[in-house]
Amino acid sequence: MHQATTTTGGHPVSTHSASAPTGPSGPGRLPRRLVQLYAGLALYGASSALLVEAGLGLEPWNVLHQGLAELTGLTIGVVSIVVGAAVLLLWIPLRQRPGLGTVSNVFVVGIAMDGTLALVPDVHSLALRIPLLLAGVVLNGAATGLYICARFGPGPRDGLMTGLHRRTGRSVRLVRTVLEVAVVATGFALGGTVGVGTVLYAVAIGPLAQLFLRVFAVRPAPVVSAVVAPGQPERAILPG
Repeated sequence: MHQATTTTGGHPVSTHSASAPTGPSGPGRLPRRLVQLYAGLALYGASSALLVEAGLGLEPWNVLHQGLAELTGLTIGVVSIVVGAAVLLLWIPLRQRPGLGTVSNVFVVGIAMDGTLALVPDVHSLALRIPLLLAGVVLNGAATGLYICARFGPGPRDGLMTGLHRRTGRSVRLVRTVLEVAVVATGFALGGTVGVGTVLYAVAIGPLAQLFLRVFAVRPAPVVSAVVAPGQPERAILPG
């Protein structure tokens, strides 16, 4: 039995699956996993852009990205790419090993965010900003389920959290809290948006990700045998 741990929205996620060649990581599921990976990353960037357009508060790392964008004049998507690459360099002393999903995350999310922001018109009415906020949070949960279930490695920021957890012996929850408080405080000081959307995201992303992890789980192929039973269905746990 193989177990992998990552995080989503700062919440630890533990996934379990059978390790047979036809299972979630086997070649028979590779096309679907690739589609899930890139669809999930693109949707993650698009959903983050909706939160930016809503202007009611961003998820923690995007508060930092937006603040740095205000400071540098770069787009938030470009800043996301630069920060993601810088965080990935921090994996080296932590002895973390990036996967295809890790490297793809750095670029695809930022590109999708800027692309969506270029397409979605500015909104000023609260009656439109609230639905944008809600859609962004729900779609972000769906995107998280898609790319985590693809099993191509965690994003650079999630890997930083789990790497620090292993090297320091501190809990994932404590490491996450320290990192996210630091990035939110820094981003807010630089002009990033903190608000009700930030709180809603923190409260809702865990349950939403748990739901969509079940929806998008790549099931093992059935094993036709009178002796060997099929592998245990994939499941994910987000501790409360």
